[in-house]
Amino acid sequence: MKFDKPATTNPIDRLKVVGKPIHRIDGELKTTGRAIYAYEWHDPDNKYAYGYPIGSAIAKGKIKSMDVSTAKAAPGVLGVITTLDAGKLEKGEYNTANLFGGDEIQHYHQAIALVIAETFEQARAASSLVRVEYTEEKGVFDLAAEKGSAEKPDESQKPDSSAGDFDSAFRAAPVTLDQTYTTPDQSHAMMEPHASIAAWNGDEVTVWTSSQMIDWWRSDLATTLGVDKDKIHLMSPFIGGGFGGKLFLRVDAVLAALGAKQVHRPVKVALPRPLMINNTTHRPATIQRIRIGCGKDGKITAIAHESWSGNLPDGAPETAVNQTRLLYAGANRMTAMRLAKLDLPEGNAMRAPGEAPGLMALEIAVDEMAEKLGIDPIEFRILNDTQVDPENRDRPFSHRDLIGCLKLGAERFGWSNRPKVASKREGNWLIGMGVGAAFRDNLVLPSAARVVLGKDGIITVQTDMTDIGTGSYTIIAQTAAEMMGVTVDKVAVELGDSRFPISAGSGGQFGANSSTSGVYAACVKLREAIAQKVGFNSEDAVFEDGVVKSGNRSVPLAEAAGADGLVGEDKMEWGDLAKTHQQSTFGAHFVEVGVDIATGETRIRRMLAVCAAGRILNPITARSQVIGAMTMGAGGALSEELAVDKKRGFFVNHDLAGYEVPVHADIPHQDVIFLDETDPMSSPMKSKGVGELGLCGVSAAIANAIYNASGVRVRDYPITLDKLISGLPEVA
Repeated sequence: MKFDKPATTNPIDRLKVVGKPIHRIDGELKTTGRAIYAYEWHDPDNKYAYGYPIGSAIAKGKIKSMDVSTAKAAPGVLGVITTLDAGKLEKGEYNTANLFGGDEIQHYHQAIALVIAETFEQARAASSLVRVEYTEEKGVFDLAAEKGSAEKPDESQKPDSSAGDFDSAFRAAPVTLDQTYTTPDQSHAMMEPHASIAAWNGDEVTVWTSSQMIDWWRSDLATTLGVDKDKIHLMSPFIGGGFGGKLFLRVDAVLAALGAKQVHRPVKVALPRPLMINNTTHRPATIQRIRIGCGKDGKITAIAHESWSGNLPDGAPETAVNQTRLLYAGANRMTAMRLAKLDLPEGNAMRAPGEAPGLMALEIAVDEMAEKLGIDPIEFRILNDTQVDPENRDRPFSHRDLIGCLKLGAERFGWSNRPKVASKREGNWLIGMGVGAAFRDNLVLPSAARVVLGKDGIITVQTDMTDIGTGSYTIIAQTAAEMMGVTVDKVAVELGDSRFPISAGSGGQFGANSSTSGVYAACVKLREAIAQKVGFNSEDAVFEDGVVKSGNRSVPLAEAAGADGLVGEDKMEWGDLAKTHQQSTFGAHFVEVGVDIATGETRIRRMLAVCAAGRILNPITARSQVIGAMTMGAGGALSEELAVDKKRGFFVNHDLAGYEVPVHADIPHQDVIFLDETDPMSSPMKSKGVGELGLCGVSAAIANAIYNASGVRVRDYPITLDKLISGLPEVA
């Protein structure tokens, strides 16, 4: 099926199941510990071995030699695989650094060996016995120092954009802002580690792993191992968090497969937390310069956003300017991204890549400009709203209600009671409120599914879509139930298996909308097959209450299925609607904080998100996504920072003791409001993504609240107390 015209009325619009607050159908499995994650797969007929990975102790250079003889002789050791033994392996399409193989070291903790033993403890102990000699080379690890040598990325990254004459308009503007903001390297810090189990059967390998994108992993694993893709069976039905860190093939899957082949037994490999942070991917740090020029009436006449980030050779930039191209009006515009070559671990997608760090800067700058103009920050944003792409005014938004989000949020949060800067005090706490606009592009990817009607009337959905804790099982079940006219308990959902039709996968906020659209397409096929089987015109057939009806005749679905059942399979593909109309999601974040007048300690008191993201498929799972994102935004604002050792080239705080994510005590009352809207140009579901929108703008709202409370403007994240304390009022 191809979606190339705006959706009209369809079975989803009945909203008997879709849009309802249905609890997760996989919830009982998770709360009782019966949901099986990658490292937990167990077959009593298999004798599993355990692999412990070794990472490079240098950030750049070559391996001269490796002595594994003592490790091989250690108790319980079954084998040792080294990167020298493996030789140069081909790199997958989605990988920047080589995952394994060869003598070249591209970054710290790059995998160089795997010790395989009868137990995890034996493998870990023996790993300390491997001796490695390196030829170390000088690397570059400091983004600020390399900013001047940063280059324009490949045009495929769309590094620059412009409209009008920014320079002239900025010079002529009566009110201007020119500030620089920085965001640090950040870690996904998901709960479940990167983990895999591999087992060979002849020349075929089965891999249980923690992957957001089944087909991407399968393709790249085939490339790296040098085997046919059809010889790889990959399964990932439950994932304990990914946030983009499991979008692309990681070394645990490669090592498990190589290890299992060597010892002729299934092998389990989980990356220790330091390797999760240094060996895999992270959100790159940015330096961002924002310039805004306005008339005295508050209208933006000139806006520019430049961003610098770093990555390994052949890596991509952090696209921190993307939202500035679309969020606010202004005839004269310029954005630019520059990329420095750094020898740090690979920078890549982390939840809301681009917009999350970009809005951390832009939404402070917008607040600063509003203050210069003497305009309320919300009124300033509303004044500069646009209903068309500011860089291409002939291209309207498919649906945009940023103003609605701001106004409703202001009313519900009590924005009218916002104090003047550094004017409200409760005991030792300075109290303030802040706001930040939220923006994230609506993305869609082709997605396929198979829907089977059994003789018992049960609908089974099969697709390689993954559930990374987002509720994919539930919204897919709701979609099938709505389309086939049954209740959710009559739907079984099977996910995360490469034997199933290829879906969009989970990432980029495209998963829910794309995968449910694929299920919609497959259900249309199944409806047609059922109608044909019972002799109905498919256009006239009505599916409800477990039967298919036409005129005065009705047939139970179980009867229609017959002994052999019926199958519908299809793939949703996309036309050019996203080219003719800009499709985006919008929101507004409101935060109240307290800042300790003596220590500078910041405490969040309450948070509100208002989101406009098309039809909400399930308000419970969507709310969970948004409050989780808000929590991540709190970490980005106040505590999360990968500290770079600029001499040795690694992230020093590479565990959860040193990399500080928010805990329960950090997070107060959170509220989420979804605007009641649909976007027919997005998909037949008339939905859009929301899971990453919930992060966009949160950190800036916190930063703006801190300024409102304390009068101290911090432009370098995270906003730790040492950056506040010198600017706080004198305490007697």
